[in-house]
Amino acid sequence: MRLSELHYRWEWRLKASPQELWPLVSDTNRFNHDTRVPAVQPVLADSGSLPNARRRLRFSVFGLPVEWEEEPFEWVRPYRFGVIRRYLKGPVAKMRVLANLAAMPNGGTQLVYQVWARPRSLLGLIAIPAQIGWLSARRFSAAFLRYDALAAGGHTMLDAPGRVALVPGARARLAKLEQDLLARGGQPDLVDRLVDLVGHGDELTLTRLRPYVLADCWNADRIKVLELCLLATRAGLLDLQWNLLCPLCRGAKQSHSSLGDIQPQVHCDTCKIDFTVNFDRLVELTFRPNAAVRRVQAREFCIAGPQVTPHVVAQKLVQRGEQTVLVLTLEPGRYRLRTLALPSGQLLHVVAGGMAEATLRASGGGWPHEELSLAPMTALRLENATEDEQLFILERLAWTDQAATAAEVTALQVFRDLFSKEALRPGDQISVGSLTILFTDICGSTRLYQEIGDPPAFGLVMDHFKVLREAIVLEGGSMVKTVGDAVMAVFPRPVAALRAVLGAQRRLASPPSPGRPLLLRAGVHQGHCIAVTLNERLDYFGATVNIAARLEGLSAGGDVIISAAIRTDPEVEELVATGDVGIVAEPFEAALKGFEEERFQLWRVAPIAQGSGPSELKVQQSGKETPQ
Repeated sequence: MRLSELHYRWEWRLKASPQELWPLVSDTNRFNHDTRVPAVQPVLADSGSLPNARRRLRFSVFGLPVEWEEEPFEWVRPYRFGVIRRYLKGPVAKMRVLANLAAMPNGGTQLVYQVWARPRSLLGLIAIPAQIGWLSARRFSAAFLRYDALAAGGHTMLDAPGRVALVPGARARLAKLEQDLLARGGQPDLVDRLVDLVGHGDELTLTRLRPYVLADCWNADRIKVLELCLLATRAGLLDLQWNLLCPLCRGAKQSHSSLGDIQPQVHCDTCKIDFTVNFDRLVELTFRPNAAVRRVQAREFCIAGPQVTPHVVAQKLVQRGEQTVLVLTLEPGRYRLRTLALPSGQLLHVVAGGMAEATLRASGGGWPHEELSLAPMTALRLENATEDEQLFILERLAWTDQAATAAEVTALQVFRDLFSKEALRPGDQISVGSLTILFTDICGSTRLYQEIGDPPAFGLVMDHFKVLREAIVLEGGSMVKTVGDAVMAVFPRPVAALRAVLGAQRRLASPPSPGRPLLLRAGVHQGHCIAVTLNERLDYFGATVNIAARLEGLSAGGDVIISAAIRTDPEVEELVATGDVGIVAEPFEAALKGFEEERFQLWRVAPIAQGSGPSELKVQQSGKETPQ
């Protein structure tokens, strides 16, 4: 006997706007956790073969196994989301959930939450009204009102205390760790916030602490918070984890506690693609409390809600031969419309004056090559002209800047100091994207040893390393290695490298009496690099590194040879154009050893001599065009 479907509808009038509520209300993983839905587990044997991101999931309620096939979530940010579940085991046959957020004329949001549930048996006919109609309804209301209070007050879940179960002795251990972090140089207010978060924070938040998100919520410097998390890991307050992200859905496909566990090739079951890992986007560093202080379980309560892929602004399943219209409110920028089953996608540019209506068709012939311009308020008609159902996905192309990527982290001196043994597996090579490489060397070091003897000269070289290190760390870079009296360093930004080496050159050229002046040669270049393990430490190689090393050989000492990639960087252009920094950049061309078929446009950056015109340099230009 087929039992009738039961329908429940709840409505709330909330203070916050749909845009403010969306990150909380559409976080279905948190919502299920907060409304005490059991943790779910994927049925792996079947989930991988289901089309269009369907999943087979299960949990247990009072010892009763419940299993279902879940349709892909559908949503339009920030106004609605929903999902359909078809149950294979348990007292329910089918359930549909739909949430709608509508802006009210005088501000705030009308939130309507609906559930349709069809029982499979008499047990379901009894259980659904009791569980959904009464018990869950109270929890739904409590969760939504809590989210509204946070959103209306400008807060996030970082500000919300959780149910805390610290391990025995954890309070005393936290107090000791706080003093340890302060002794290691941690900023007192940030140390206090981090220790308080670990001691009182919400469990779901603590399973994946993102340092840049913490910094933004605390109105703090991102690098300072990242460095504090690294210090806290070494002290024993936190554990780190490297998350490997799919380039399409951007979900974490694997997590590892060491760089040495990362494999360059990874598979995403959801997107059904294999991808090559790179450090500049696809490896993110996150943290969680150390188990000696607080145990947190990385459980999942919903696997595929809208906040799992926050860069996706709309997702809709369209059957073959059918079409649907999505009314969208989009931020300016570039987007891509694709389907999960078809390659490539349609590029879109949201700008003022773009089309207010557009029809986009998915077909076996592929997507149009031209980029379409859409208005921020647009009606997008999606048409499925294929022989199969298609899951349409509209996603922002801009990558989040709240991820602490491996490329940024491994370029920090604090990371190299604290985790000197963190390296890739021998033989592995992983792209780190674009980095700025600096090479330096002391002019006349051989003559220096001959003139003053080995011990004094060695002392000067060590002092020069200290000066360089301080200048590099001040600008957010790190020393990769030293060879003799030469230094290789990396920076995330060109202007940081230039400021660091110019500052070090000034200090070395004018040391406090009775110190001996030193002239420092330097070369800076930016480009893509490959990370490898050499001598059991993380190192970099590739054409970018080779060119930077060759540029140092063109330096006369007291100057910096920079490439076009450095000179044309907007921040470097601004630095050079600012008259009060006292430097001049003079262009020249040169061939470089190993790149003889190419002439490089280069610039010699040096201090302006006092009382001289801008073209007269303090240093004597060597006139060399190839390194010795």
